[in-house]
Amino acid sequence: MSDDLFSVRGQVVLVSGASRGIGRAIAAGFAQRGARTIITGRDGDTLRRTAEEIAPPDATVVPLVCDVSDSKAVDRLVASVIEVFDRVDTLVNVAGVNRRMPAEKLTEADYDFIMGINLKGAYLLSLAVGKQMLARGSGCQINITSLNNFRPLVNVLPYAMSKAALGQMTRGLAAEWGPRGVRVNAIAPGFILTDLTQKLWSDATMEAWGKANTPLQRLGGPADMVGTALFLASPAAGFLTGEIIYVDGGFAAGIHWPIPGESAP
Repeated sequence: MSDDLFSVRGQVVLVSGASRGIGRAIAAGFAQRGARTIITGRDGDTLRRTAEEIAPPDATVVPLVCDVSDSKAVDRLVASVIEVFDRVDTLVNVAGVNRRMPAEKLTEADYDFIMGINLKGAYLLSLAVGKQMLARGSGCQINITSLNNFRPLVNVLPYAMSKAALGQMTRGLAAEWGPRGVRVNAIAPGFILTDLTQKLWSDATMEAWGKANTPLQRLGGPADMVGTALFLASPAAGFLTGEIIYVDGGFAAGIHWPIPGESAP
């Protein structure tokens, strides 16, 4: 028996950074459940291939190239979506980049690249779509933040800064737009295995540390983000806004403390 309380069927959903990893999984999750899904990314070939691979037989996934750090590109993207679909019901801001190195080795170009996509890009897209949502008096936005909202990891300072700011943007827009019918929430993933993080987590020491500090004792995958995104976009989350939900296997609940002589679980 279907339950409309958790349904996203018929929604128009725009997902940035959807050509791989978490964005791809979330876009596929919406498309498979009857949402009309638009995916964006910077590489046209990868984006088109992704759209073909994740589109269900009875649905269409529309790929539109967009560099979210470019305000004019964002405006063109949103105008194109509105022209074809008339609205955006749910926006999912996933586009993000990172460069792992000590802060003193990062260049200004590194900083601008990370902040331009992770924070400025999400801000530009949120506002461009948000204006359309406010005009209609309804809409949902979901930002992908990070465990760095809980506490910053070392050697990823601009990334941690961008995600912390994205968390504050989530709360700020929720406070401003809630009275006008637009909800804004965030998902903070834990340690997720993707194409971009596979090398990092293939290190035995890193893998052991990640599992030891995650109560569910495994690393996550992009598919682990899908259920929460669907919930946040559905009527079931109609009284939920300004929240950051940690989908992290319990990592933020506490830190493993290797007390000498502690009993094994």
